[in-house]
Amino acid sequence: MLRLVEKLRSRLVSLPRRYKRLIQLAADIVLVWLALWLAFVVRLGDSKNIEPLDGHAWLFGIAPVIAIPFFIRFGMYRAVMRYFGNDALMAIAKAVTLSALLLSLAVYWNSGAPKLIPRSMVFNYWWLSLVLIGGLRLVMRQYFMGDWFSPDSLTKFKGRDASLPKVAVYGAGAAGNQLVAALRLGRGMRPVAFIDDDPNLYNRTIAGLRVYSPKHIQQMIDETGSDEILLAIPSASRARRREVLENLEHYPLHVRSVPGFMDLASGRVKVEDIQEVDIADLLGRDAVPPEQALFEQCIRGKVVMVTGAGGSIGSELCRQILSNKPQALLLFEHSEFNLYSIHIELERTIERASLPIRLVPILGSIRNPERLLDVMRTWQVETIYHAAAYKHVPMVEHNVAEGVLNNVLGTLNTAQAAVQAGVANFVLISTDKAVRPTNVMGSTKRLAEMILQALSRETAPSLFNADGAVHHVNKTRFTMVRFGNVLGSSGSVIPRFYAQIRAGGPVTVTHPKITRYFMTIPEAAQLVIQAGSMGQGGDVFVLDMGQPVRIAELAEKLIHLSGLSVRSEKCPHGDIAIEYTGLRPGEKLYEELLIGDNVSPTDHPMIMRANEEFLTWNVLKGILAKLLKAVDEDDYPQVRLLLREVVSGYVPEGEIVDWIYQQRRAEPSE
Repeated sequence: MLRLVEKLRSRLVSLPRRYKRLIQLAADIVLVWLALWLAFVVRLGDSKNIEPLDGHAWLFGIAPVIAIPFFIRFGMYRAVMRYFGNDALMAIAKAVTLSALLLSLAVYWNSGAPKLIPRSMVFNYWWLSLVLIGGLRLVMRQYFMGDWFSPDSLTKFKGRDASLPKVAVYGAGAAGNQLVAALRLGRGMRPVAFIDDDPNLYNRTIAGLRVYSPKHIQQMIDETGSDEILLAIPSASRARRREVLENLEHYPLHVRSVPGFMDLASGRVKVEDIQEVDIADLLGRDAVPPEQALFEQCIRGKVVMVTGAGGSIGSELCRQILSNKPQALLLFEHSEFNLYSIHIELERTIERASLPIRLVPILGSIRNPERLLDVMRTWQVETIYHAAAYKHVPMVEHNVAEGVLNNVLGTLNTAQAAVQAGVANFVLISTDKAVRPTNVMGSTKRLAEMILQALSRETAPSLFNADGAVHHVNKTRFTMVRFGNVLGSSGSVIPRFYAQIRAGGPVTVTHPKITRYFMTIPEAAQLVIQAGSMGQGGDVFVLDMGQPVRIAELAEKLIHLSGLSVRSEKCPHGDIAIEYTGLRPGEKLYEELLIGDNVSPTDHPMIMRANEEFLTWNVLKGILAKLLKAVDEDDYPQVRLLLREVVSGYVPEGEIVDWIYQQRRAEPSE
């Protein structure tokens, strides 16, 4: 019998659209007649006085003639039955109501008909039409979705979804209900329960699923066999989401979530787009809304240029800048693929929002000063966000020359081109690793800060070049913004942890005590833009990164929220082991944001101003000349010595691990 039902359903679904409409039309005509006949029965108590083919023939003839045009007008034959929802029910209610009103007028105008028609019959016809026409569509929707009678009754009867993973949905609101509907339609998972914080919902049934209290999650697991929870609380604050995750961490459940409210509102994702738990939810830190005046000051109506536009920070800066409606946005990037990717994404955003913004993708390297100057002068750039840099600590430690040339010389070239082109605002994206660094990356980023500090105090600096005699009036306001790790950036530890968990482990952490500051990329980009607007010249701003996070604890949380346990001496039969591999070259146990203690607040609660020491431009030029000469000669001990002399607190750990230096030392002398 069930096989026959399935075959009939497949046959109906595969019919051409016009045949489906004809079937619906015929069914509605029959239902209108049935509603009319039942209206008489309800009013008169029996069917003896009903004459559909004689005295009441005119009424039975005119009823579908009145009703069907309304049904067509309100789109009842355009709705797809499997996606039939509240909007379609409202359309049916409107169409039936209007057709009943018009039928009542027809009865009134034809009061001289041979057969008397009770006026209350029209009211009966109205509600019976609603029940029959709307009810049939609801029944057919359940039929086409395969969820007869109740959401789980057919499943239990047939066992058709017994092999699907059972999931509970945390949040019985609109997002949770949409997610359940999407899961049932997609048939990739089987929703078995709701969990909600509202005590008024406990033990009630929503969409055929029982609602459990967060205190009774173990009971829910025992009764339903659920092994996964999907968070459907997109509008909850990060602090609240963190509380939820901390509670769920104690249960053997894989926790995933639907996207956040802003992602849903922007249309980038849908409710049914399930993802792993956002690590930002574990941090529990809510972003502070940007101060619009600061957010727009250096962008709105201006020509803005972003170096490293295709990188993690650079690309997010571009997205934020676009929302502030610049006159033009120049994407400066040396990676062709990264430039192509961000250009396509931003082009679509501009087209979708009909923004009057000129988007210019430019291939180029910050190590080419002529190219930089040509771009800035040609486009008359007013604001630059300098995000181009090598930031991966071990990689730069093994490639010292490239780290110096990109981070130091690249910043020098970009800053000098800005002075020559008369750029008004220059914002450097710096890092917490520039504070008392133990690695080449951090020391080169601190030296990049010092270049801007020195230039900002020169009204007409002599540029760093072959003869050093050319002076330019400095109209550029230089600002530096220093912050820690951003979640989801290239080389971030979080994606690597997830990949290791999916592979069955082990999860590798360098040291049990290593800590890091974390911030989301959008929040960091917003604060960078606002800090850049507050600078007076030579300012070093530090973002409030919150509390540092112990990486080992973070790994444990991710394992638990994946529904697995940590294998250790106390739990030898756990699922995933955590292995400590030792600190990598140049890596610190913890990061700092300030070199000294002299920090002052600003008007923004998340941005502080640091008062750091600096060298004069003339002194710094001499050091830069020596540094670049040592790099050119591959004299890495001299490079390290010069960096130690100029960068306060730079204390490298271990031997020089540059690949070229090590290879040359290993070669036998002739």
